Amino acid sequence: MSPGAPLPGAEVYLDHAATTPVRPAALAALTEVAGRVGNPSSTHGPGRAARRTVEEARELVADRLGAHPTEVVLTGGGTEADNLAVCGLYWARTAADPRRRRVVVSAVEHHAVLDPARWLAERAGAELVLLPVDAAGRVEPAALEAELAAHGDETALVSVMWANNEVGTVQPVAEVAHLARAHGVPVHADAVQAVGQVPVDLAASGLDALTVSAHKVGGPVGVGALLLRRDVAVAPVLHGGGQERGVRSGTVPAALAAAFAAALDAATADLGGTTARLAVLRDRLVAGVLAAVPDAVVRGAWPPGGGDAPARLPANAHVTIPGCDSEALLFLLDRHGIAASAGSACRAGVQQPSHVLSAMGVPDADSRGALRLTLGWISTDADVDALLAVIGDVVARARAASAVR
Repeated sequence: MSPGAPLPGAEVYLDHAATTPVRPAALAALTEVAGRVGNPSSTHGPGRAARRTVEEARELVADRLGAHPTEVVLTGGGTEADNLAVCGLYWARTAADPRRRRVVVSAVEHHAVLDPARWLAERAGAELVLLPVDAAGRVEPAALEAELAAHGDETALVSVMWANNEVGTVQPVAEVAHLARAHGVPVHADAVQAVGQVPVDLAASGLDALTVSAHKVGGPVGVGALLLRRDVAVAPVLHGGGQERGVRSGTVPAALAAAFAAALDAATADLGGTTARLAVLRDRLVAGVLAAVPDAVVRGAWPPGGGDAPARLPANAHVTIPGCDSEALLFLLDRHGIAASAGSACRAGVQQPSHVLSAMGVPDADSRGALRLTLGWISTDADVDALLAVIGDVVARARAASAVR
């Protein structure tokens, strides 16, 4: 599949932050390896061949993300990796020092981080601390610095996502890691949205743990990884055969690992070119939406910046539209063959304001009209043209529907 290739069920796909099409290289790797037999933990010939496939995939993932192969813990996806990081770090830290019960996360984290942190607070005696963000959704390092100055010796971990999945704001993860390191506190980042859009490097960032998911970069659903520094202790969440450094038991899926590595390889092969292309499309999309709907408000870091340190992901456009309901917007766009979203796919259909927009200070009445438009590796100018051709009419009809209700 190449940029512009049609997708079943939608003429235009603008929801790549939820999932993106499987890349040809990933599909080829998946089908090739899935046709073989062999458990990577077995010592016979087919087992050793499967193990080679897994280790080659691990080496490629490590190379593309600035890690050592032994630091790549393969998981069943981003949610599992986030849970392993949050719960595993907490349990390991409190076992070593019972005073360390504070779990510090940003107020705009994905629910795969927020929910296990809340679970720890409800069930395991943790003290949950939510770091505030500014109006762009960016964590305020000064707030973390003050928190650690007061409670550094009581803190088990810090988790701040590399880039936000709803509004695309890139977080100061290197600064967060630097502040926490001074207090001996490990830092995890959910980098699921960032990988393939901005440079992501575990070693250079100073982070202790980092989450990535295959299906966000053109791989299959059902595989991901927690990159975990070799000197960081994590208690297992799954128990069984002791695979993956003893912290993630379960038969390692060789075919999924191979497909994950192939997708990541393709997603990072020409990162600079990809970033530039997507940023141009995004900027034209945003400009066109604002021209058609002048009272729409761009949410997240804007202007987005560029180069190696952008303030916003190049593929993310997010607006709130006054007088509209997101459900009506999405329904009408879908009628035009355009797939979009209001925010995180895992919260689709949940009738409550986005916690991300709330943390940014957006009034609930405004957040009701949220529209997230995200680009990906198949996106083209024609996709932007299709959206801009109908957005004015869609908004007018959505407003009329809201007025009737």
